[in-house]
Amino acid sequence: MRIIVIGAKGDIGQAVCAELGARHELVMAGRSSGDLRVDIADRSSVEAMYANAGAVDAVVCTAGDVHFSPLADFTSEDFMSTLREKVMGQVNLVLAGLERLPDGGSFTLTSGILDREPIRTGASAATANGALGGFVKAAAIEMSRGLRVNVVSPGLLDVSAPKYGSWFPGHDPVSSRRVGLAYDKSVEGAATGQVIIVD
Repeated sequence: MRIIVIGAKGDIGQAVCAELGARHELVMAGRSSGDLRVDIADRSSVEAMYANAGAVDAVVCTAGDVHFSPLADFTSEDFMSTLREKVMGQVNLVLAGLERLPDGGSFTLTSGILDREPIRTGASAATANGALGGFVKAAAIEMSRGLRVNVVSPGLLDVSAPKYGSWFPGHDPVSSRRVGLAYDKSVEGAATGQVIIVD
């Protein structure tokens, strides 16, 4: 398969590429790195990415900025920026890709553990993660031509723990290998409308 991976340079993106890159052709995309440039929060940028990518069989997104702040300090715009970047950015990839992917193609999005296991300062991330889970469940029942959509919801990755572990007290990091396999399950498997949890 030929697969676009958005956010390939991040910790989750690298786990995805390590797992899928051995068997598939990967087209890496990102805001500032990769084969293609894309700002997923901008629908026209997403459309341009698809046009420049050519034929692809699957799309994997591990990108989406999130704002962290104590709840009392959050503004409406802080929440909206997270929703634009992490939720609508990934929704844009699906909406713009519906007519681009071939029969049986798939979209794999990324949420995270914080809607299940919240942390202080993580209210907007938890909100975004829950929204993505709802989106894939609803979108899957309307997709035609055998198209599929899932969202992977990983815990804190082992490789991310040195940098972010103090934000996640009591969390047991998950292996990058297991996270990569979850994306493999979504891309190469048959599931659709699923939240694939790795914790």
